[in-house]
Amino acid sequence: MRYADILCFARDAATAYPLRTTLSVLAMAIGVASVVLLTALGDGARRYVVGQFSSLGSNLVIVLPGRSATGGFNPANGITTTPRDLTVDDAAALLRAPAVQRVAPLAVGTSEISAGGRLREVVAAGSTASLMAVRNFQLAQGRFLPEDDWRSSAPVAVIGMTVRNDIFGNQPAVGQLIRLGDRRVRVIGVLKSTGQGVGMNTDELVIVPVALAQALFNSNTLFRIMIQARGREQIEAAKAQATAIIKARHGGEEDVTVITQDAVLATFDKLLGALTAAVAGIAAISLLVAGVLVMNVMLVAVTQRRAEIGLIKALGARGSTIQQIFLAEAAMLSLAGAVAGYLLGQLGALVLRQLFPVFPAYAPGWAVAAALMTALVTGLLFGILPARRAAQLDPVDALMRH
Repeated sequence: MRYADILCFARDAATAYPLRTTLSVLAMAIGVASVVLLTALGDGARRYVVGQFSSLGSNLVIVLPGRSATGGFNPANGITTTPRDLTVDDAAALLRAPAVQRVAPLAVGTSEISAGGRLREVVAAGSTASLMAVRNFQLAQGRFLPEDDWRSSAPVAVIGMTVRNDIFGNQPAVGQLIRLGDRRVRVIGVLKSTGQGVGMNTDELVIVPVALAQALFNSNTLFRIMIQARGREQIEAAKAQATAIIKARHGGEEDVTVITQDAVLATFDKLLGALTAAVAGIAAISLLVAGVLVMNVMLVAVTQRRAEIGLIKALGARGSTIQQIFLAEAAMLSLAGAVAGYLLGQLGALVLRQLFPVFPAYAPGWAVAAALMTALVTGLLFGILPARRAAQLDPVDALMRH
């Protein structure tokens, strides 16, 4: 029997039992769709987090108060405490480092903002003019903080787009006076809307000079210091120089954690990449279950088609030919299920992207290829037993039992 005849025979056998075929294809399709959709979610989360950290700026080095014992980036670094806080003088000293291009001290707190009878609570960030370049901020209106002395508490503020809409509505905001805490400040700029970012929503942010923020919060400490290195190749040098300068200023004690943007990106990329692989592995279990179902269906088919098998063998077909027919049918069922599952998974990912446009839910290529190959291999492996059983049938016995 030619290979084309074997394929036609297997196709006719599959279409002759539509319910059995549909169940087998559906089981395999669900397994493949699970892998595609779940890996799209996992890899989408990885892309989203990495994209958010990349949007913080370029060539960033961040100095955090508190020392991490293990080094490198740890999410717990963001809430560590230290007996010696970071100060504006520490930040100013970092400008002496040759590998450092810009330094932006950051003091963060909450405060009430009011104007024209409208009142709301906002996150207030104290910094300098360098923050705009370090964080890649863009202005929708007005200008950013002036290039004043860092200890100058000029009564000016740059507000986020949501704050602007909540306080001023359709009225112009630039040039208007607002009350921030117990201070009256003038709005000099409005940030371009960027939405929720890592750590803070810039649309709901009010940025004032760092000295003014410290006066508002009655504190002389900084939340963190953001450094921009002179280039990507200068990041490690900037990190080492910043560590040495802060250590020298703190009496030889290394009581701060200095992390780089690349380290943060690499950490989250590694963590979420491993999570995606783990999710893909869990989803692949459904493919094994589908393979078992295909095997059971094929075993039932061997019983149902006993007379047919006996007749073919009586006409001279060898056992290997019978085996090839059943393996071809198992491969067809698996392939049809894999293609249907791939389309279902991509459809699910498309729905996710439509519902959440900021979430890049795209299944990685390796996951799609692995799901399709696993489905095909699983179908063939679990088709071997029914195929061998069919090939071993005695034609006389098969015809007599029928």
